[in-house]
Amino acid sequence: MSDEGRVLAGRYRVGALIGRGGMSDVHVGTDARLGRQVAIKLLKPQLATDPAFRMRFRQEAQSAARMAHPTIVRVFDAGEETVVDSAGHEVQLPFIVMEFVEGRLLKDIVHDGPLEPIAAVRVIDGVLTALEYSHRAGVVHRDIKPGNIMITSTGQVKVMDFGIARAVSDSATTVAQTTAILGTASYFSPEQAKGETVDARTDLYSTGVVLFEMLTGRPPFRGDTPVAVAYQHVSERPVKPSVINPKVSPALDAVVMHALAKNRDERYQTAAEFRADVDVAATGRVPVHQQPDEATLLFGAPTAALSTSELALRQLTEDETMTRTQRRPPAIWIWSGIIGVVVIVVAVMYWAFNLQPSDDLPSNAREIPALAGVTYEEAVQQLQELGLPASRIDETSETVAAGQVIRTDPPAAEIVDAGTAVTIWVSSGREAVTVPDVRNKSLEQAKADLQAVGLTPGAETRENSPSVPADTVLGTSPEGGSSVEAGSSVDFRISSGMVTLTDLTGQTLSAASSYLSAENLQLNPIPKPDPSCKSQPGSPVTQQSLPPGDVPQRSDVELTYCAG
Repeated sequence: MSDEGRVLAGRYRVGALIGRGGMSDVHVGTDARLGRQVAIKLLKPQLATDPAFRMRFRQEAQSAARMAHPTIVRVFDAGEETVVDSAGHEVQLPFIVMEFVEGRLLKDIVHDGPLEPIAAVRVIDGVLTALEYSHRAGVVHRDIKPGNIMITSTGQVKVMDFGIARAVSDSATTVAQTTAILGTASYFSPEQAKGETVDARTDLYSTGVVLFEMLTGRPPFRGDTPVAVAYQHVSERPVKPSVINPKVSPALDAVVMHALAKNRDERYQTAAEFRADVDVAATGRVPVHQQPDEATLLFGAPTAALSTSELALRQLTEDETMTRTQRRPPAIWIWSGIIGVVVIVVAVMYWAFNLQPSDDLPSNAREIPALAGVTYEEAVQQLQELGLPASRIDETSETVAAGQVIRTDPPAAEIVDAGTAVTIWVSSGREAVTVPDVRNKSLEQAKADLQAVGLTPGAETRENSPSVPADTVLGTSPEGGSSVEAGSSVDFRISSGMVTLTDLTGQTLSAASSYLSAENLQLNPIPKPDPSCKSQPGSPVTQQSLPPGDVPQRSDVELTYCAG
């Protein structure tokens, strides 16, 4: 059975197929409730047979939906739909509703050949920006590869499928099962291939593989099976990209090789560190990576140069040819040490008690102002005065008026560096609903229809009508089919069941009769001859049975004329 035309969760209509992967199909779709175009990812039904996957899928989709960044494809909704397959069996169809992005997958771009180094740097910079944001939010992607990176028609980098790889890998039991679902193992980190726990540095290794492929047109390791490729990630050293593509500079060679270190402690530790080296390499300079010594690994800082006395002390402790003549240190040394420690403790306590708190921020630090409730323009102005760039995301809100700020990320009062991008969520008002068409319905039924979709019945205006029965709706304001905010008021125009009759005396009998039976009145004219007066040419009407004004629909009107 084709998925096209299916409606998910009562609001998402599945459209044409626009992409196909190892674990899902992607369709263009429409959100009927909000009237916007979306991308709908339909996961393979066999994944939903695993209860662990379903639980992990819901949790990870919720985590991904909380992330909002210009370099990340937004996740709007996720769930499962019970459908009937071609064999007539009911199966669970997991789906994800995402932001629709027009562009090309990086996988398709690399398929055409290696990218120019400048273009590769720009793409990888966008990927690392997305990873820096997600890692700060505590989300590890686990499946960074060209098939999950989109380049929009304007050249912006968008990373997708955050959290989904975790849901799949946590429900799979072996490397073979995982690679069968996620696709090729060409982008696995060594720790993934060995089945170890993963962290943010796993994403950075995979990013290094993507950078290698952009520069050379192929991944660093290839094999006949995913297991063979995974083994190479664990045990073999890749060649430098410049060996395959001479256009690659030694600086980019150094960045790629550092990113592909087998030991995660020896590769890049953060996305920001990786991106900084990429930017340095783009200028032609080779980034310098100092190898940590034992002191660095133990204490996190390099060991300073040893003084002469320290060298002598080390020689005394390490040289086995020297013999100690004293079995223990003199007592004066012990007491001197104790006194020195006491003096230091007292000095630190005195300093702490006399320390005056300071509200001054460092020159390069900025405090995020409280922007909730102000307009987007006012928020941008305040942030620009602080040197903080802003980006906008619209979101429906039941409590915040349209055009006003709901929240920011980073939140208010957080201290950030100058130049940190701030995401502003702006209210687009309440959720939009469509006004139902209630024409020719009774007033009670029309009110019930409006309340069913979350709208409020408003004022009632009665109008004369020759054909629509009394208390029947003639129309609404706003009109049926228009889109308004939930909770909005809708006014009614209602038939009074009356028509307006004018004074017909003096008109000819034929003219008066035609006027009454016209479409705009639809009254019933009844001629009534009066023999008491002399007839006149045209038989002018001398009297009408109903006085001028509003009269009931389809009333009989007697027209008296002279017939003597």
